[in-house]
Amino acid sequence: MAKKSPQKNNDNLIAQNKKARHDYFVTDTYEAGLVLTGTEIKSVRAHRVNLKDGFAQIKNGEAWLMNVHISEYDNGNIFNQDPLRNRKLLLHKKELHRLTGVLQDKGVTLIPLKMYIKHGYAKVLLGVAKGKHQYDKREAIKRREQNREIERVMKHY
Repeated sequence: MAKKSPQKNNDNLIAQNKKARHDYFVTDTYEAGLVLTGTEIKSVRAHRVNLKDGFAQIKNGEAWLMNVHISEYDNGNIFNQDPLRNRKLLLHKKELHRLTGVLQDKGVTLIPLKMYIKHGYAKVLLGVAKGKHQYDKREAIKRREQNREIERVMKHY
């Protein structure tokens, strides 16, 4: 029997928030399911998602994904939903309690890092994040450029 090669997660990647790790220190991540309607999941499968300004909140013991833009499905007619509507996140109760405690700290927020399809279901990778200052961003850019230069020099030797 031939072994199956491990499946890459990038094949199912729908959207990624590239700016998130630049603007925030991400300390922890959680995978959450997403409650979507029929036309929304079709738009997600068509990669028509924008996570840029999105965030998550916990209200009344439930997690909600806010300000994430899922475009209307072209063939959806009356069944289309508002592209910026709040969507419920599916998390275990233990995770919700843990996140509620973590989000009590000042300056901590919950942001979507990636959206992907896993076993036929839409999933969101949430990051517990704390905002970066401008000087932190400059430091990260400087460190990245130094590492590139070191790699370039090491490649020639």
